[in-house]
Amino acid sequence: MAVQREVSRAVTAARVGTTIDVIVDEVDEEGAVGRSKWDAPEIDGSVFLDGAEGLVPGDIVRVLVEETDEYDCWGRVAN
Repeated sequence: MAVQREVSRAVTAARVGTTIDVIVDEVDEEGAVGRSKWDAPEIDGSVFLDGAEGLVPGDIVRVLVEETDEYDCWGRVAN
């Protein structure tokens, strides 16, 4: 598991600075949570969009990835 965690960390780190398509799964007062085309629901990592407004579940948005860990990404909706 430790080796796989490092492999996953490298894969997600390569996404920093890129723009990816994300489908929105949940929206709350803090922002939205979605997933990329690489992520299966409830199995793989998530994409967190802090402060995102005006989104509803099912929206597909372009997201600039700003930070990652071994499984998840954080970013903002790209214009």
